[in-house]
Amino acid sequence: MDRSLFIATSGATQTLLAQTANANNLANAQTTGFKSDLQQFRSMPVYGDGYPTRVYAMTEKPGTDFSQGALQTTDNPLDLAIKGDGFFSVRDSKGKEAYTRAGDFQMTPDGQLLSSSGLAVLDQDGQPITIPAAEKITISGDGTINIIPFGDNGGGLVPVSQLKLVKPDLKNVEKNLDGLTYIKDGSPQADNPTVQVVQGMIEGSNVSAIGAMVDMIELARNFEMQSNVMKNAKENAAAGSKLLQM
Repeated sequence: MDRSLFIATSGATQTLLAQTANANNLANAQTTGFKSDLQQFRSMPVYGDGYPTRVYAMTEKPGTDFSQGALQTTDNPLDLAIKGDGFFSVRDSKGKEAYTRAGDFQMTPDGQLLSSSGLAVLDQDGQPITIPAAEKITISGDGTINIIPFGDNGGGLVPVSQLKLVKPDLKNVEKNLDGLTYIKDGSPQADNPTVQVVQGMIEGSNVSAIGAMVDMIELARNFEMQSNVMKNAKENAAAGSKLLQM
C-alpha cells in the first residue's frame, strides 16, 4: 500500500516540474530567439540498504531544442537574424561571455550596441561594440558593421566594427536560467566566418504553441491520474484500519 502512495506522490511531483518547464516554453512562444527546453520522464530505482524495491519517477532536462525559429522581417537596421547554426556573442551580467540567438539589438545615445535585455554585444576581440553617430548603418552577412558618417561627402560606407559570431558544437553548449547559452567546458570560442546574418530580420521562438498546449493537457491528465492513485491508497488504508478495528 505504501508503495503505491509514494510512487504516485513521486509521479505527481515530477509531473508538476515538467509542467513548469512546459509552461515556461509556452510563455516564451513569442520571445525573440527563444529555444525550447526539452523534458523526459524515466524510472529511477531507490538505492539503499537491501535491494532497490522502489522505483520512482524522475523528470530530466535532456537538453535544449536549438532548431531555428521562423525569420520575421522588421526592416529595422539593428535587427539581425542568423541563418542556420551559430550565435551572437554578448557579455552577461557577471562579465562572462555568453551566446544568444536573439538579434533584436538596440543602441544607447553614446553608440553602444546592446541586446534587448541590456547586455553588451561583443566584437571579434570580445570587446563591447560602439558605433559612431551615422546617417546610415548597414551590417553585411559576415557581421561587419558599416556606417555612412554624418556630413560624409560621398566617401561611401566605412567599416567600424564586426560582430563576433560563433558556431560551437551543440553537444558542448547548455542554456542557463538567464536564457543565455554557455560552453559547458568553458573553452574559448573564436569567431566563425561561416556564420551568416541577415539585417532587418529577427528570429522568432522555435516553440510550437499548439504542441506546448497539447503537452500541458497531457501532463494535467497525468497529474490527475497520480492524484487518483493517492486517493485510492488513502481509501484502502482507511478500509484496512477499519477491518483491524473489527
